[in-house]
Parts: sequence; structure tokens; C-alpha cells
Amino acid sequence: MTSPTVTSTEVLDRLDSAKLLHLYREMLIIRRTEEQLAKSYQAGMIPGACHTYVGEEAVAVGVCAHLTHQDAVFSTHRGHGHALAKGVPPREVMAELFGRATGCSRGRGGSMHLFSPEVGMMGTSGIVGPCILQATGAGYTFKLLNKPNVGVAFFGDGAVNNGAFHEGLNMAAIWKLPTLFICENNMYATEIAFAYSSPNPDVGSRAAVYNIPGYIVDGNDVLAVYAAVEEASKRARAGGGPSLIECKTYRTRAHAEGMRDAGYRSQDEIDAWKQRDPIATLRGKILDAGKATSADFEAIDAEIKTIVEEALEFAKNSPYPDPETASEHIFSA
Repeated sequence: MTSPTVTSTEVLDRLDSAKLLHLYREMLIIRRTEEQLAKSYQAGMIPGACHTYVGEEAVAVGVCAHLTHQDAVFSTHRGHGHALAKGVPPREVMAELFGRATGCSRGRGGSMHLFSPEVGMMGTSGIVGPCILQATGAGYTFKLLNKPNVGVAFFGDGAVNNGAFHEGLNMAAIWKLPTLFICENNMYATEIAFAYSSPNPDVGSRAAVYNIPGYIVDGNDVLAVYAAVEEASKRARAGGGPSLIECKTYRTRAHAEGMRDAGYRSQDEIDAWKQRDPIATLRGKILDAGKATSADFEAIDAEIKTIVEEALEFAKNSPYPDPETASEHIFSA
């Protein structure tokens, strides 16, 4: 296994207040947007499914902190957090889930099909695993064009027993592609425990099979994720090839809104993970280090509250797509 050359404590010491508060702000945007989306779903304003990212914010933010709009991200059904961290505005994410023409996919994608090439968000999918191959393809493209960019795949533990996982990592390793494989191991694929479906509890250790670096990090510590991805992204951009980064994390809400929250997992387990909330954890670390004050956080909290409230009104007041445009943006081979 590969360990980051710096620890999360060293990252805390190295980053200035502005950068640390930016990480906090990005995680809080995801949390508050997702909480509002959950309420909107319960109020019947969101058609279709809604898979929230609550509890896993440290992964998206720690990864995307090292990406530019020219880097390509491919994601899953639980992709709201990735889209927001990559730069899609909350109003466009919310409008998309509301099925409105102002959404990032113009109301055609919904919760599981977010697409914004302007910021390098190249799509999410409800199908398990294809993002791994798509990110591999992006890495291949960047290598052919001699561009210093990376392809990034976010996927859950449920994808790692699919053939796409082996095929993507194997090809990226053979050709030393600039691809980052980010496994968000939240312990459950829908309601099936990862411990049941795999005899090896550590996804990151599988990297050894492909002779590439493999990391296992605390996915609820944004600074630990930041450290691993900083190293892996620099290596990828310099021609050193791919890395597999397993972030052990947890979704504290149900698999999807409207589904049961416990039963397949205990309430004690859920409550224990809530105590390890990534946002509260970072806030405490920053305060303890004396790099910000309570007033700084209160100002950010108030700002995000306003942004999310405005995003909700924007989504509610946006028009539905014109039925006459239904045949637009359709590709036929």
C-alpha cells in the first residue's frame, strides 16, 4: 500500500486560513444543498429518484480541490456532491432535479444524469461501474493529446466487483494513463454490506494487482483525502500513471430518499458515524489550530444559507423544457 508523504495534520499546518475555509465552504454547500433537495423530494417537487451525498462531502471536496475545469470527472447515481465540488452552481443542480430547463442538463437528466462539460463534469450515471471506463478513456485522450490533465472516476464499493473495475484499472496501468480511481467505500451497496460481498475489506489493496499505487484513507477527513489526491494527481500529470484511492466513508441518510434508513444497518452504527461528521470535524480542527474564528464560520454559514435559498427559488420559478424541444440533443448512430 502507498501512504501519502504528508499527514492530514501536516496539511492543516501547511494550508493557510483562506484555503482551509474554502474546503469548509465547499463541503457546507454540498450539505445544505442536499438537505434542501431531501426536503424538496419529500414535498413532491422532485420526480424520480434522489440519492443524497450527506456524510461523504469530504471525498468530493478533497479530490476536486486539485482539479481544474479541464480535468474530466465521471460519476455515479450519487453524484450531486461531485458536481457541486467540481463547480456546477447549486441553482443548476437543484433546477435539474426539479426537471427544469435551467438545470445543468436542461431538465433532461434528473438526479442521476448531471452533465456540465463547461466545468469538466462529464456525466453521472445510475449504471454501476461505467464511469471507471469513461475516466480511463479520458486519461487515454489526455495522454494522446499530451495534455497535463487527469480523468477522474468516482464510484462506490458496489462497483469494485464489476468487470469494468478490472478492465479500467488494468488498461490504465498498462498504458500509464493519467487517471485517478476514487472509491467511496460507504460500506453498503444499496442495502448489501460490502463485508458480505467481498472477502477483502480494503479496496485500496487491490491496486497491487495492477502494480499501481493504492491508498486507503479516512474519507471523513477532508485533509487526509486532500493529501492523498495531491500526491496522486501530481504523479498522474507528470506521466507517472494512475492511482487507486479508497476513501472509507459513510452515507448517513438512506440509499435514496424514500427508502428505509435502518434495518439492514443498526441505528447505533448510523449514530456513531454521525459523530464523525466531516464538516464538524474540519471546523473543530481549524478552530483548534487558531486559523479561523467562530465569526468566520458564522459568516460562511449565513452565506451558504442565502445561496441555497436563492437556488430553491430559482429552481421553483424556472420553466419546464418546451415539449417541442424533445427531439433536440439526441444522438443517433
